[in-house]
Amino acid sequence: MKFITINGAKPNQGHYSAATQKGNLLFISGQLPVDPFTGEGTSGDIAAETKQVLTNLDHVLEAAGAKKEDIMKVTIYISDISLWDTVNSLYKQYFGDHKPARAVVPTNQLHYGYSIELEAIAYID
Repeated sequence: MKFITINGAKPNQGHYSAATQKGNLLFISGQLPVDPFTGEGTSGDIAAETKQVLTNLDHVLEAAGAKKEDIMKVTIYISDISLWDTVNSLYKQYFGDHKPARAVVPTNQLHYGYSIELEAIAYID
């Protein structure tokens, strides 16, 4: 198994890797709206948090030599389902014509008071 890290990113606070890879499968850890290089959280609304989460996803994919079209499954945790329209709109812009399988999980609370967390599974050819 290969442990994926983002080059230049601050070390993770917890005991986990940005992603793990075994063969062609890539498992991407939950991405919070925190800049991996500065460690600073995104302040603002759900749009700003969602954009940061998707940017973080790009960083992890790049570190693994993958691209968003390799993503097969996404799980999105959201603190308030009323925020879903904004998240879904930005998600659709990000993925374009690529439509991975997806689950949306409404939850009461996420780490550090954030409103969104996203994890993914990819298959790299």
